[in-house]
Amino acid sequence: MKLPEEVKLILEKLTENNFQAFVVGGCVRDLLMGKEPKDWDVTTNAKPEEIQKIFPDSFYENEFGTVGVKVSRKVSPPNADIANSLQVVEVTTYRTESKYTDKRHPDKIEFADKLEDDLKRRDFTVNALAMDSEGNIIDLFNGQNDLKKKIVKAVGNAEERFSEDALRMIRAIRLATVLGFEIKTETLKAIKAKHLLMQIISKERIRDEFVKIINSPEAKAGMELLRETELMRYVVPEILEGVGVEQNLHHIYTVWEHNVRALQYACDKNYSTEVRLASLLHDIGKPRAKRGEGRNSTFYGHEVVGARMTAQILDRLKLSKNQTDKITKLVRWHLFYYNVGEVTESSVRRLVANIGKENVEDLIKVREADRIGSGTPKAKPYKLRHLQFVIDKVARDPISPKMLKVNGNDIMKLLDMVPGPKIGLIMSALMDEILDDPTKNTKDYLEKRVEELSKLPDKELLNLGQQGKSKLAEEEEKEVEKIKQKHFVS
Repeated sequence: MKLPEEVKLILEKLTENNFQAFVVGGCVRDLLMGKEPKDWDVTTNAKPEEIQKIFPDSFYENEFGTVGVKVSRKVSPPNADIANSLQVVEVTTYRTESKYTDKRHPDKIEFADKLEDDLKRRDFTVNALAMDSEGNIIDLFNGQNDLKKKIVKAVGNAEERFSEDALRMIRAIRLATVLGFEIKTETLKAIKAKHLLMQIISKERIRDEFVKIINSPEAKAGMELLRETELMRYVVPEILEGVGVEQNLHHIYTVWEHNVRALQYACDKNYSTEVRLASLLHDIGKPRAKRGEGRNSTFYGHEVVGARMTAQILDRLKLSKNQTDKITKLVRWHLFYYNVGEVTESSVRRLVANIGKENVEDLIKVREADRIGSGTPKAKPYKLRHLQFVIDKVARDPISPKMLKVNGNDIMKLLDMVPGPKIGLIMSALMDEILDDPTKNTKDYLEKRVEELSKLPDKELLNLGQQGKSKLAEEEEKEVEKIKQKHFVS
């Protein structure tokens, strides 16, 4: 448990000036778990004005007693170029908080003299830990034991903690999901009892916690906790429509189970936030599109219904426009049809045009998640690899005379000729040369060669032109073969 030198220096300077000082909260928890903290928070009995006297290079622009102390962050290569960049460590005066009328912010904050008063206002025992500059731990609520047991437990009375700040309920689920912990029974019961308080929490705050759950390694467990505690009603209530909804003979899971399993696959593969959300939401339209019952039921058009629902959900959660557009497209086109030998290159081009070239790889990833979420053993069968081959093939610029720095019009202008077979033969002869030596593909060189080729006898020019066409076809086939090997298709 080693503190960064700049953080340790803050603690020591406060202590030298006869104040108490500790690092506190999640950074201590991470240290005890052997993780490198992302942020460092310091708590002290020094008042904000006293903190600023000790650290002149600081700022204080809030009502919570938090002073931002600027420090020089020492980093090792390969990031040595930012070694002198300024970072900020938040130093906060011990405080107590009165009732929370809005269930989010305290009505009144008062500075305290004792560390105990500050720690007992915190959310969970594993976050109510403090450590001094020598590495001594102050644990007043048995947080270290809960860390060992992998338990998320509220500090003191859980219902009181959630009544103070309702967002703590979804934070409990986020913490359990990210750390791989369980939520203590009493804390879980308190969430179920107080879930209605979530109605007044802003969608932006809910979104931030939800995205952290989505980006955790065990996001499926997080989804199940959100459903069990009824908090999903305040995040993505539409997805609950799939709970208990049986699917047809192509699926062994309900719509809900299928969606969360698809999400977990995306997590296991460490895919992006957008792919994870699209995997979770790709079949969200199925319950509304369902026709019939049992193994022969249908869900025609569910991808269109789902895309419309996804756009509304992401807009409500206030995701960025770019994220919303991308995820909505992935949901809309996840059901693309492809069978080797049945689908033409033109139809693949239309798919690429619909989804966007930049989204093709992510669309394949969503299809993989869909397959695994359905219970199939293989994420990427031959036909999906073959589709990737065709997409790469139609998306690339083929080797062709269009690569030349001169075109047919240039040649006709140089030779004062009308269109005819001779123009094509000259271009083929030029291609033959630049395929052997691409450095020759300059306007000056090619214009000179056009003049020389035009003076050759017809038979000799014909031979050169045919030789160029053969080499062009051969090189193009080599390029296609490389793409086949990339995707393991024959």
